[in-house]
Amino acid sequence: MSGLQTEFPFTLPKGYVDDDGTLHKTGIMRLACARDEIEPLRDGRVKENEAYATVIVLARVVTQLGTVQRVTTKTIESLFVSDFSYLQDLYRIVNFQDPSILETLEPGTPFPQTSVEVG
Repeated sequence: MSGLQTEFPFTLPKGYVDDDGTLHKTGIMRLACARDEIEPLRDGRVKENEAYATVIVLARVVTQLGTVQRVTTKTIESLFVSDFSYLQDLYRIVNFQDPSILETLEPGTPFPQTSVEVG
């Protein structure tokens, strides 16, 4: 494949259940740009709780989640912890490491710990 891959399909381990009870497991995450990491720092919710920056960043870079019309911070907040953790790991891999590891994994399986450690 030539060129830079900027979008990465994923399958959540459990899946997001929307207000209607529909399960959404597959989605797309795009590469983050500097603005995705900078903008949340201006958000009042982050000043209150630094960890909330991750929620905002994921809401920006997850461009598709099943048939959800728009992925928002509320969507990310409603994820099961294992799915939230999965997206955090995916974010680290595609933005800071070698995303080719994704090709070797079954969709929805946890990432090997060695691939998500920040060195």
